[in-house]
Amino acid sequence: MLTDPIADMITRIRNGAQAGHVSVDIPASKMKLAIADILKREGYIKAYKAIDDGKQGIVRVTLKYYESKPAISGIKRISKPGRRVYKGVRDIPRVRNGLGINILSTSKGIMTDHKAREMGLGGEILISVW
Repeated sequence: MLTDPIADMITRIRNGAQAGHVSVDIPASKMKLAIADILKREGYIKAYKAIDDGKQGIVRVTLKYYESKPAISGIKRISKPGRRVYKGVRDIPRVRNGLGINILSTSKGIMTDHKAREMGLGGEILISVW
């Protein structure tokens, strides 16, 4: 059993990108699918696919490269099980002066920091990506 499945997800993505893999397989959950969807929409990964294996399921994330360098230059877990980080709409930090994104868990679902500011929502900052 993993104590932090989201940290496991971003570690697999980070390690796969640094090793030059085409894709990585991650145990599935609704939150991981929502995070993969945001990474796809924001252009950090090429694609993702939910695969039914008869158990929990798998999310296969196809990594994106530009001139043989990974599109994700950095990905970091902010809120951890031992220390949750919640921010109001005015306190959501910018990642690399707006060049990166934060992924938040809000009362309206998982979304980027840009969308949360538009909707006037704060929440738990899950991941920073740049």
